[in-house]
Amino acid sequence: MPARSEIDDKFKWAVSDLYSSDEAWEKDYNSILELTDQPSELKGRMGESAGMLYKALKEYEQVEYITERVYVYAFMKYYEDTGNSKYQEISGKAQMAAMKVSEKYAFLEPELISIDADVLDKYISEDERLGMYKHFIDDCLAGKEHTLSEKEEALLAKASQMSTVPDEVFSKFNNADVKFGKVKRENGQEDELTNGNFATFMESHDRAVRKAAFEALYKQYGAYINTIAAAFYGNVKQAMFYADARGYKSTLNMYLDGSFIPENVYKNLIKTVNDNLDKMYCYVDIRKKALGVDELHFYDIYAPMVEDIDWKISYDEAKDIVVKALAPMGEEYVSHIKEGFNNGWVDVYENTGKRSGAFSWGAYGTHPYVFLNYSDTLNDVFTVIHEMGHAMHTYYSNANQPYIYAGYKIFVAEVASTCNEAILMQYMLKNTDDEKKKRYLLNHFFEQFKGTLYRQTMFAEFEMEAHAKAEQGEVLSAESLCAMYKKLNEKYFGPDMVIDDEIALEWARIPHFYTPFYVYQYATGYSAAIAISTKILAGDEQVIAGYRKFLSGGSSMHPIELLKLCGIDMTRPDVVQEALDVFGKLLKQW
Repeated sequence: MPARSEIDDKFKWAVSDLYSSDEAWEKDYNSILELTDQPSELKGRMGESAGMLYKALKEYEQVEYITERVYVYAFMKYYEDTGNSKYQEISGKAQMAAMKVSEKYAFLEPELISIDADVLDKYISEDERLGMYKHFIDDCLAGKEHTLSEKEEALLAKASQMSTVPDEVFSKFNNADVKFGKVKRENGQEDELTNGNFATFMESHDRAVRKAAFEALYKQYGAYINTIAAAFYGNVKQAMFYADARGYKSTLNMYLDGSFIPENVYKNLIKTVNDNLDKMYCYVDIRKKALGVDELHFYDIYAPMVEDIDWKISYDEAKDIVVKALAPMGEEYVSHIKEGFNNGWVDVYENTGKRSGAFSWGAYGTHPYVFLNYSDTLNDVFTVIHEMGHAMHTYYSNANQPYIYAGYKIFVAEVASTCNEAILMQYMLKNTDDEKKKRYLLNHFFEQFKGTLYRQTMFAEFEMEAHAKAEQGEVLSAESLCAMYKKLNEKYFGPDMVIDDEIALEWARIPHFYTPFYVYQYATGYSAAIAISTKILAGDEQVIAGYRKFLSGGSSMHPIELLKLCGIDMTRPDVVQEALDVFGKLLKQW
């Protein structure tokens, strides 16, 4: 493993574009500390005049802008080599500075909401500088009916210390306490089984290895299932408490309201996927035949349907493939992709101490950055185009929006990245003559549909059902949760799948359930991306132009309205249906 200093600079991101030196960073860091140490002159005065309101919003925006840059630089340097004590310290300082800013401006939103709507309208008409903040103000006011008195809000804030306990209990159990023992690999070597490496056991070509790992993992969840059920139920109850206290109809209503998502988006997703379960049953049949087994079990669901192929793709080749694949996006989009590859946006290779994984990041006022650990595999090529999709979303949003609207909601975040992946997949299928490679690509695409569209929707249905039962006064016991989850697996995977007893326990190992009604966004985002990519590949100029507007929108519009710019209406079932139709066509290619 090379040291950071041994990696050629052309394969490193240009962090100096953010701050030329640590000393330059230190200046901004100190300015934040200075500001946060002073008492606020604005607290309690925002409603005095249009000028005072503008001053408060502008100051908040400017401080957030500097804080983001300080935070991003510190962590980018830390992620380059997590063993570097200097950047361990700097990242800790940045975290503390961000927390201080958060505390200092905690008054802003509650105070803004407390100003009468007519007064705010008057101020906006009086001072044209406030026009830019109208959408931000409107979004704050949208939650006004669910905002309580100052005293009640203070009480809810104190209660939040208890509301995180179920998540903390599960997290400590899942990440630190639970031990699964050792499992023998196909080469005879015994390895410690963990949540982190469970997937590698499930992808083994040796069925005995898969079965042993599957049983070892779920044996431990089964041993502690009552404890986990209590944590899960506790988390549902804290959500119910806040929904009730704030006057929401249900927990689902509360969590979707934060991103201005209508409930029918959630329910349409579940209904449309349920109407297309025949395609999942077809996939199960294909998998059963491909593996040559009499019975398909859940420990067979991640086993490769094709034999491993030696398909090495260098980073230079990957860049070339990405540029060619994205040609249907238009010259302008591709020119920015090339700019990113050639001008220090990307940190390419692994080095000693470098954080694992891949992500796109950045700070307003500087180009986006992409973090990789490239290792010459086909999956790495998909990772490159995925993260460049996020980077382009950030690039267009930053270029077209003021800082306050440059960020974007999670509901739309995965659309830009997954759309790129879908375009790459179709490009690779079209430009590959080797039948083995084609099967390999199709298998990759199938796994995305199964894992992102069907599985996440099943999770979403489980959450909706569990929360609804609790809201109707039912106690969520380990027994009832396992029965509910097993029934959903029977429905989603169909008659050709053996529903192992262990799979009824799977809900107990999903961390996302402690952030209620989150996972459905993976399925909606994937559906939107497939629908958009299909139209782009068909050369629909209107959609291509609309897609660039979508990328440029940041959070200046709500997610549902942003997607409408490229002809995607998530309030209708058509989008999810279009994506599922693509899955149906791909299954026929097998």
